[in-house]
Amino acid sequence: MRPETPHSSRTSSRRSAAGAGWDCAEPGTFVELLPAKTPHISWLRPSVLWESRNDIIARWFGDPTDDIRRRLIAGQLSRGADTSFTMHRPDEGFSFLVLGDTGEGDKSQYAVIPGALKVGEGTDFMIIASDVIYPVGCVNDYPERFFSAYQGYPGPIFAVPGNHDWYDGLGGFMRIFCGGPTEPQLPGPWKGSFAWLARWLWRPPEKADEAALAAGALLRDEPSQRATQPGPYWAIDTPSLRIVGIDTGVTGDIDRDQGEWLRRVSAGPKPKLLITGKPLYVDDEHHPGPIEGGGFVDDIVADPACNYVAAIGGDIHNYQHYPVKVGDRTIEYVVSGGGGAFMHATHTIPRTSLVDEDAFKCYPLRGDSLTFYSRLYGRRLRMRWFFELTPEQAAAVIGRRLKLEPTRSGNKGVRPSLRARLVASLLGVPGGGPGWFRLPVRKAYHRLFSSSSDSDVPPFFKNFLRLDVSPTELRIRCYAATGCHEHELAPPLEDEIIIPFTSLSE
Repeated sequence: MRPETPHSSRTSSRRSAAGAGWDCAEPGTFVELLPAKTPHISWLRPSVLWESRNDIIARWFGDPTDDIRRRLIAGQLSRGADTSFTMHRPDEGFSFLVLGDTGEGDKSQYAVIPGALKVGEGTDFMIIASDVIYPVGCVNDYPERFFSAYQGYPGPIFAVPGNHDWYDGLGGFMRIFCGGPTEPQLPGPWKGSFAWLARWLWRPPEKADEAALAAGALLRDEPSQRATQPGPYWAIDTPSLRIVGIDTGVTGDIDRDQGEWLRRVSAGPKPKLLITGKPLYVDDEHHPGPIEGGGFVDDIVADPACNYVAAIGGDIHNYQHYPVKVGDRTIEYVVSGGGGAFMHATHTIPRTSLVDEDAFKCYPLRGDSLTFYSRLYGRRLRMRWFFELTPEQAAAVIGRRLKLEPTRSGNKGVRPSLRARLVASLLGVPGGGPGWFRLPVRKAYHRLFSSSSDSDVPPFFKNFLRLDVSPTELRIRCYAATGCHEHELAPPLEDEIIIPFTSLSE
């Protein structure tokens, strides 16, 4: 028997501008869930840049996370964790939610919650894929950005860490999800001429506020909500599907010990799903995931003997779906990092070459992403008269540049104006000439102006997944969180993937 699933919304951004949230009549009730003091993260503040410096140190001087992880795993084993790092569930049919990159603690995060709770009715558990806490994974941010945010979800929550969770040595993550130690974890000795500088610059974890953590934990203290996972990487084994979660650290690779564990837990014909902090396919690029000592994560995923049917990664704050042909079968590669943090653009994704463009899906649509960023730059530069594009104008530019047919009936026949074409070029739409005159939209933009990407009014263009497992199939559905009240009641369905197990085992 297939688990019961919620009624699918008939509206979506692919059908209409209203489905995207551009004609939002009433903001959602999510504002009532916000903490009394809502954080405001801005990379413009020197204090935030300084607190987040471990990412740059790891990339410049060498990533110490492999050594720290080995110590953390040794500690978990000494406390009785099973060497297989596997949790077992007897259910042949079950459902769960996946939210990626959640933890900003502001309107962006809380706008996702009402729809997720609605669609998530009857699900057995939730998984957070990457970056549970922004900006530096601090243990003292968990009361508001985890316990308070998800106090209404009745089931257990598991997670794989993202790079931001590692900025405090993964101490907060290990304590909350794995029952790990309370003492801070610091890097071992660096190698190289500038090791002294790396040690001096590395940001140590904050001292835990025990009273606040205890009060926060009470918000998710029902027996059904309690869960302790064995480590930062783990597996959930069921009769129908094995879910494998890996820890990709700061830079996206995994250590040798984790690689050996991944090969062991991936063996056998049972269908498998990978949950990873870094996506393997994203922005029409393949990132196979290096393993210390040789090999790649995607070598294991693509191996027919391992029978992976899908891989879901966070880190990039939007939704992308790549059905990749591997031999005589198809593996569904998904990016789902729109669970709460600022939005990464999709309009900079070129016409896909790794898969057929007609098979590729993204949310927000490229045209909606361009409209969103045109409004951000119009507001930021006080030039709304020049930058702001309507959804129809933006979709027309995207269609012309990438040779795409519009999915909305109202967009058909619209011709992009000269101004719209110029704005599209300035904001990085592919096919617009040399890039030297383009305004920053991706990494440079979010390093400086990420707080501006968290609009205070709908649409927010966030997303979450519901996965339903039966003995014969896996169904993955992407739902939108726009921040509109009507979409809280019936979240728009943006994509659906049905993977039959029977055909894979024949």
